[in-house]
Amino acid sequence: MKDVTETMTFTTEEIRRENIKAILQEVSDALEERGYNSVNQIAGYLISNDPAYISSHKNARNLIQRIERYEIIEELVRAYLEK
Repeated sequence: MKDVTETMTFTTEEIRRENIKAILQEVSDALEERGYNSVNQIAGYLISNDPAYISSHKNARNLIQRIERYEIIEELVRAYLEK
């Protein structure tokens, strides 16, 4: 059993990456609920920077715009290469 008095540490990078992942999942779920292909819609947004690719359903458009596009792309490339 772990010592409960031990301090847990998290880096800001870990928190940032988890935040990006959570937002992408929320946006993907919202797009699919509306009948869209979430991969195509998110890719369209990342390529064009046109928020019209992302539905406003469940605040998805506002959520994805909280993150810089380059940060999303970096995280997607990192996740792809780590597999």
